[in-house]
Amino acid sequence: MLRVITAAALITFIFAGLVAAQDRATFTIGTATATRGQKATGMIMVPAGSDAATSIPVAVIHGARPGPVLALVSGAHGTEYASIIALERLIGLINPAELSGTVIVVPLVNLPSFEQKVPHVNPVDGKSMNRMYPGKMDGTQTDRASFLITKQVVEQCDHLIDLHGGDLDESLRQYSYWTKTGSEKQDRISREMVLAFGLDHIIISADRPKDPMASRYLENTATTRGKPSITVEAGHAGTVEAEDVGALTDGCLSVMRYLKMLPGSSRAIEHPVWIEKIVTVVSEQTGIFYPLVRRGTYVEQGMKIGYVTDYLGEDDF
Repeated sequence: MLRVITAAALITFIFAGLVAAQDRATFTIGTATATRGQKATGMIMVPAGSDAATSIPVAVIHGARPGPVLALVSGAHGTEYASIIALERLIGLINPAELSGTVIVVPLVNLPSFEQKVPHVNPVDGKSMNRMYPGKMDGTQTDRASFLITKQVVEQCDHLIDLHGGDLDESLRQYSYWTKTGSEKQDRISREMVLAFGLDHIIISADRPKDPMASRYLENTATTRGKPSITVEAGHAGTVEAEDVGALTDGCLSVMRYLKMLPGSSRAIEHPVWIEKIVTVVSEQTGIFYPLVRRGTYVEQGMKIGYVTDYLGEDDF
């Protein structure tokens, strides 16, 4: 009986907390505080520790009516420009007068990477800003930033979309990640979110860490805390092309319509390619790689897709 009462009390507490978050008159992330029906911008201030302080730009769009809290985050890798530009544009596109709920927009997590044009990692400490969650305040800059994003963004949202854009050395097609948790309700909602986003290739992730205190990835940090979330990617080689930026902005708006945060219907993709296994191929030789196929090309086993030369253009491998 005690177990039943405790579970019931916990469910009531979680539900009450969700309602309180949706109905509050003001919403604050970092230095940005928005009142109902308004938009505010500011910074998440990451204090100095074993290394330098930094700051993370943030916008809070607090809708005129109550509703879900959606976090949109990009720029974990500061040279994935398409995703950064997409969220920058969304800040201007979303009208709080038309919005039910709240949107937290974090367009550029890794400011040092962006400013120094360093792919993949934070140049201050050499760590990836999408591998250290949930973070810790007694660690290096990436650890501290990850901790504050966990506390201020992840723990205050109901849903999260982590946006990426193809780093300087990545020639990628557009795709999404959908994480299977085993929770029927959570998986149903996140599956409907990834379909509503609309990218036609979806990687199924079933091997992400289950421990919320060792969640590693941003999206997984939200997922392990019971918040339906997805990861999306559009962009390649550090470019900013209208097709990629449009896919990301349109996808976010479509998910917002699915969540009933905006009027209108979402545009769910009907026949996506579901990918259950991905494999990384590592070259046996160092040198310069020359691809023989374009990104997005379907290939078959045994097909030659490229070759490697040494640094003098000799000795094909």
